[in-house]
Amino acid sequence: MNDGERGARRGAEPTAGPRRADARRNKENLLDAAAAIFVTAGVEAPVRDIAAEAGVGTATIYRHFPTRADLIIAVYRHQVEACAEAGPVLLAQGPTAHAALGRWIDLFVDFLVTKHGLAAVLQSDAAGFGALHAYFLDRLVPVCTRLLDAAAAAGEIRSDLAAYELMRGVGNLCIGADSDARYDARRLTRLLVAGLRVPAAG
Repeated sequence: MNDGERGARRGAEPTAGPRRADARRNKENLLDAAAAIFVTAGVEAPVRDIAAEAGVGTATIYRHFPTRADLIIAVYRHQVEACAEAGPVLLAQGPTAHAALGRWIDLFVDFLVTKHGLAAVLQSDAAGFGALHAYFLDRLVPVCTRLLDAAAAAGEIRSDLAAYELMRGVGNLCIGADSDARYDARRLTRLLVAGLRVPAAG
């Protein structure tokens, strides 16, 4: 390699990192837009609506995600990570551990409404769906456990509820929420979380 080539390579290196970071942010923005559309319109929403929400062309979406299943799986994993990362942040910033738990359950409900369309899309890939479900449990059960333990330690809620049990209950309350405009799953789950409180001594 001559000096000119070395200089050219050195000149290219500083831009590679920012370019990758920009591409990652753009992809995350696209996934956020898709998740928002899926929550309101379901996983069969037109790609053009997702593109409009993200402010990109449909070709950009197809370049990243050649099939709808690719996009839905990416949104699923993106939302799992967002829920997992939000737990500690909400716990640190919330006025109480119980309030942090309630806000986290709201995020979890949004995720579940999106998730309910996944089975139909992946019905021919039971192994793939099973792997995603295992990933979901591995990432989110510990986060919910931490929130419950903090609220119980603060004396705000009863201490005999397991995270999986609560998440399963919330999931059952969300069934059908994406197809019935008269049903508000978030309202029901908020009542559930409120019901975890330890009764005031009186």
